[in-house]
Amino acid sequence: MPNTYTELLKTTVGTATSSVTLSLSGISGYTDLVLISSVQKTTSGSGTGFSIRFNGDTGANYSTTYLEGSGSAASSYRVSSTTSMNGGAVTSNANAASFDVNTNQIMNYSNSTTYKTLLTRYNDNEFSYVGASVSLWSNTAAVTSITIFAANNFAVGSTFSLYGIANADQGAAKATGGIITEDATYWYHTFGASSAFIPKQSLTCDVLVVAGGGASGFNYAGGGGAGGLLSFTSQSLTATSYNVTVGAGGSAGTSMGVRGTNGNDSQFGALTLTKGGGAGGASEGSSQRTGLTGGSGGGGGGADATSGYTATNAGGSPTTSQGFAGGAGRGISGSGSVGGGGGGASAVGQDAPSSPFSAGNGGIGSSAYSSWGLVTGTGQNVSGTVYYAGGGGGGAYGGPAVGAAGLGGGGVGVLGTVGTAGTANTGGGAGGSGSGSAGGAGGSGVVIVRYLKA
Repeated sequence: MPNTYTELLKTTVGTATSSVTLSLSGISGYTDLVLISSVQKTTSGSGTGFSIRFNGDTGANYSTTYLEGSGSAASSYRVSSTTSMNGGAVTSNANAASFDVNTNQIMNYSNSTTYKTLLTRYNDNEFSYVGASVSLWSNTAAVTSITIFAANNFAVGSTFSLYGIANADQGAAKATGGIITEDATYWYHTFGASSAFIPKQSLTCDVLVVAGGGASGFNYAGGGGAGGLLSFTSQSLTATSYNVTVGAGGSAGTSMGVRGTNGNDSQFGALTLTKGGGAGGASEGSSQRTGLTGGSGGGGGGADATSGYTATNAGGSPTTSQGFAGGAGRGISGSGSVGGGGGGASAVGQDAPSSPFSAGNGGIGSSAYSSWGLVTGTGQNVSGTVYYAGGGGGGAYGGPAVGAAGLGGGGVGVLGTVGTAGTANTGGGAGGSGSGSAGGAGGSGVVIVRYLKA
């Protein structure tokens, strides 16, 4: 029998949007997928449902059969040769705080020999009906992406959570917890959120622990430092439960003079705590100009008018063996002000150079665990190499170049806009903000456990 559902992906709408696409890259080892949506649209009218497509196919290759009831009457009907499938119901935000909840089960999604079936259950709060449908995508290709779209925008707060139902041979894994994948040599358990790792027997494991990345501050800020990165080899584990803590990224500075916060720590069991990345410094009269100490140090903020835009603001220090220091921010009178780069797992964040005058680049992350990332689909994949824990680039004011993102999920620095968030489940630091703008949030961390199949 299949194992219980394993959460693979979760997306929450932060800005109203007409569509959401979920990539299945790196996901394997499951027979079916289950999509749970809690949705609301921004306006009433223009239909009460939303639609689903696989692999971006917009051709007339879909069909759906419906069964619906209102409590007093029932109906059924069928549509064929359509350009999408029924995804379920979506209420309008005129219906107060109500969201419609829908369940979509994608049968045998990775099979490459049969057409794909989608089973849908839904209820509409606005017009008081419930329904079920079965849809068919007339294509034998494995499903690699799911696009969800509506006639009106999905409202802020709508969520889409994707779960996997494990194949029967997934029971060959010697532990439970996280997203379980495999290659010819290892089993991998990847934790994108805090949970538990529970061996079924005594095991010798390797463990990678990456903490949450640091945020950036308000107003031409330094880049956030990457979350600390530690690996532990040949750990002897017994058949008991081990707590897995995955640190969230730091929160952005949202008002003048505020640098934001460090990322949160990650830990596996009782192993050494991996420290969250240091926050990037703010500017403009701030007492929080310097980058903070963290797993990797945050970049220093840009100089402000109180120093005639000539001061240098130091980057934060790293935690020993977990990362590198952040670079210094600075200014040049009449030319502008720039933040330093956040430190990364493999290199320091760059001091903002004076010639050519620009913000500091984020420190590069680690590619030492590239094969782990390729198997699990985590990390920042750049031309086949996967990086973790990159620092954020410094932000800028007045026209200088912004700081580049450090490979490993760091955010790029910006000029005149909100700082760029670090990438989730990489430990990447946030990119520094531009003039008069809030910072960016750090990327959350990740924990990966692997052990030999033999």
